[in-house]
Amino acid sequence: MPTNTLTVTELMRGFSDYVKRVIYRRERFTLLKGGRPVAELRPLPAGRLLGELEDLLRSLPALSAAEAADLAADVEAARAELAPAGPGDPWQS
Repeated sequence: MPTNTLTVTELMRGFSDYVKRVIYRRERFTLLKGGRPVAELRPLPAGRLLGELEDLLRSLPALSAAEAADLAADVEAARAELAPAGPGDPWQS
């Protein structure tokens, strides 16, 4: 997405509107002071960082042996049911 340029004075005069554009339209702005770029106004990345995955997984409740076996059986049953039948007639409906 292209970055728009904006003077600090323009930003201050319409601060709320520019913040809304960043939030809802995901726009980015390079802020100019004295004609020189000095800062950026941009949306924060959405979601979580990959580095947080280990802690997230650790925070989940552990399955008992019986629950893990049931889950494995369910996954295998779903795989068998959804297994591709192989190449077929593309014209058959």
